[in-house]
Amino acid sequence: MDFLNTIGGYAIGILGAGLAAFMAGIGSAKGTGMTGEAGAGLISEDPSKFGKAMILQVIPGTQGLYGFVIWFLAFSKLVPGMSVEAGFQVMMACLPIAFGGLFSAICQGKVAAASVSLLAKNPDHWAKGMILCITVEFYAILSLLASMMMLLYI
Repeated sequence: MDFLNTIGGYAIGILGAGLAAFMAGIGSAKGTGMTGEAGAGLISEDPSKFGKAMILQVIPGTQGLYGFVIWFLAFSKLVPGMSVEAGFQVMMACLPIAFGGLFSAICQGKVAAASVSLLAKNPDHWAKGMILCITVEFYAILSLLASMMMLLYI
C-alpha cells in the first residue's frame, strides 16, 4: 500500500494526461485521414481545388492539438509523491477532451469528407461545408474548456 501511496497518484495523473493526448490524437488521425482520402480523389480530378480540400482536411486535426494542450496543463499539475486522490483528479479532468476529442474528430472527419464531395459538385457552396464542420468543432471546444476548467481548479 505504501508503494501505491508513493507513486500511485503520479502514475494515475500521467495516465490521464496520456489519455488526453492519445485519444484526441487517434480521433484526429482518423478524421484527417478520412478527409484526406476524399480530398485526394477530388484533387486527382481537379487539382485547382487542392487549397480548399486541404483546409477541410486540417479541421479534424484540431482535436489532437486540444488533447496536447490538456496533456501539457495536466503535466504542470503532477508532482512526484502526490496523493492517489490528486492523481485521480488530474485523470478525471483529462477525460472530457480524451473522449470528446476522440469522437468529435471522427465525426468531424465524416462531415469534412462529405464537404469535400460538396466542393466537388458545387464549389460555390464550399463555405456551407465549412460551417457544417465548425458545428462539430464546437463540441470539441466544449470538451477542451471542460478539461481546462477542471485542471485550473485542482
